[in-house]
Amino acid sequence: MPLTQTKDKISARLVATRAVQLVAEKGLNSDRALEDAGINKLANARDVSFARSICLGTLRWYQQLEVILSLLLDKPLQRKHQDIHFLLLTALFQLSKTDIARHGIVSETVNIVYTIRKKWAKGLVNGVLRNYLRQADSLNNKINGHPVAVSSHPGWLLQIIQTSWPEQWRDITDENNKQAPMSLRINVQRSCRKEYLSLLKTSGIHALVSDISPSGITLEAPCRIERLPGFDDGLVSVQDIAPQLAAGLLDLQDGQQVLDACAAPGGKTAHIAEASSGKVKLTALELDPQRLLLINQNMVRLGHKVDVKQGDACKPETWWSGQKYDRILLDAPCSGSGVIRRHPDIKLLRRATDIEQLAQQQLQLLSALWPLLKVGGKLLYATCSILPQENENIINSFLSQEDHAKELRIDVNYGHLRQHGIQILPGEHQMDGFFYACLQKN
Repeated sequence: MPLTQTKDKISARLVATRAVQLVAEKGLNSDRALEDAGINKLANARDVSFARSICLGTLRWYQQLEVILSLLLDKPLQRKHQDIHFLLLTALFQLSKTDIARHGIVSETVNIVYTIRKKWAKGLVNGVLRNYLRQADSLNNKINGHPVAVSSHPGWLLQIIQTSWPEQWRDITDENNKQAPMSLRINVQRSCRKEYLSLLKTSGIHALVSDISPSGITLEAPCRIERLPGFDDGLVSVQDIAPQLAAGLLDLQDGQQVLDACAAPGGKTAHIAEASSGKVKLTALELDPQRLLLINQNMVRLGHKVDVKQGDACKPETWWSGQKYDRILLDAPCSGSGVIRRHPDIKLLRRATDIEQLAQQQLQLLSALWPLLKVGGKLLYATCSILPQENENIINSFLSQEDHAKELRIDVNYGHLRQHGIQILPGEHQMDGFFYACLQKN
C-alpha cells in the first residue's frame, strides 16, 4: 500500500533506517530490530506505522535497491559510514515505491544527516537522490536484465524457486513482494461468520468470506487489531487462511487425544479446540518459554481449556506421559519461504545452508513424534515453506525409512498435488504459501 506523507517524519525515517541496518548487519528479525531502533519512542501511532512501513518496504525491495544504489555510487561507502548507505536505501524505497512527495523525501532524508552528526554527507545524499530522480527510467532499464534485482530475491533462493517451480516462479516472487492481506478466523464457539461480518460492517470494516476456510474471512484492507469488534472477548483471531486448513485436515472426532507439536503462538491449537467444540483432549507443546506464554494468553482470550506443556518435540521422554495420540499436528520449523510477503526480512536472514539444517530437524521431529501415534492414527505434517527440500522430500525420506507409515491422499480443491502432499503457493486464494501431508500409522 502507498505510504502517505505526514508532518515531521524525520524520527520515524531514522528509526526505519536503523532497523533495516540491524536486520542486515546483526541478523535481527524486523520486529526486534524496530524495537531496538526505538520505534516505541516515537510520538504517535502514525509515526509508528510510518516507520514500520518504510522498514518493511525497504526489506521487501532490498536486493533491488542495493543494485540501484550501486549504480548511483561511484564507490561503496566505507564501513564506518554504513548508516549513510542504509539511509539511502530507505530513501530510494520511498522514491521508487511510494507516492510520497519527492521533494519531501529528499529534503527530510538530507536533514537526517545532521541528526546522526554526519554533516559531510549532505551533498552526497542530496546528489544521489536527485540523480535517481533524473535517471529513474534508465536505471530501471539497466536492472531489467538482472534477475536478482528484478525479483528482489537473493540469488540462492531465486534459483531454488525457479528450479522447483519453473512455471510459477515469476508469480511466486511477485506475490512475495506484495503486502499480505489480513485474514481472520471466527471463533465458532462464540460467534459465526455471518454475525461477525455484520459486526465488521457496523464498524466500517469491509471483508470477504473465504471460499476455502468455513470460518475464515479476509479484510479488504488491513486494520489495527484494536478496531476488530470483539477481539478482546475472543470472537475472532488474526490468522491467514492457509493455516486455518489444518484443523479440517486432521479429521477430528470426539474424545480423541490430540497433540499440537511446536504449537506457538497457538493459532492452530485454538482452531482445533474451536473446530472440535472442545470435545477432544488437546495438548499444546512448545519449547520456548516466552512463546509458551503466548499460547496461554491466546487460550485465555478465546476461552479454551488446553493442556499446555513446555518440552522439546524431539525428546518426548522429557514430557510425554506415555498415552498415545489419535492425531498429531506437526507444524515444523522451516525456512518461512511461503510467508515472505508477511516477513520480508526472511530474504535477508535466511542462508542457503539453513535449508539442509532445517530438513534434518524436520525429519528428526517426524521420527521422534511417530512412536507417540496410535495405530490407525494420523499425523499431519505442515510447513509455511514452498521448498521441496522441506516438504515432499521430507515425506519421501520418512516413508522410505518407516515401514508402518502410509500417506493418505489429501483430496481438496486448492493447492498443487505433489508426489507427496499438497503445496499452496503464495497468493493462491489469497493464502500464504503452505504445505500439508497426511500420514497414517498401519
